[in-house]
Amino acid sequence: MTEALTLTPAAAKRVAWIAEKQAKPAILRLSVEGGGCSGFQYKFDLADNAESDDSISETEGVTLVVDPVSLDLVSGSVVDFVESLGGAAFKVENPQAAAGCGCGSSFGI
Repeated sequence: MTEALTLTPAAAKRVAWIAEKQAKPAILRLSVEGGGCSGFQYKFDLADNAESDDSISETEGVTLVVDPVSLDLVSGSVVDFVESLGGAAFKVENPQAAAGCGCGSSFGI
């Protein structure tokens, strides 16, 4: 069975580091909200726990959770952490996104 979402080792390492700094569990919640320049935007938060209906993926001891409504829009995605001259950020490589924007945080279907 293919996992609905994948967290790269680089992203897992960054989540673990942030969680340690904030004394929270290493659980990253990805959700999708309306808005952004392309219609939808990604939102990342540290979660205290997974909800019973969340989709759950684990990488190197770090958990990625997504609610069922958001999962419809991001299924098959890879969550990565990239560092560049423009800064460092979590990035979602979403195969369902028909349109994106320069900032990389919003998308259209």
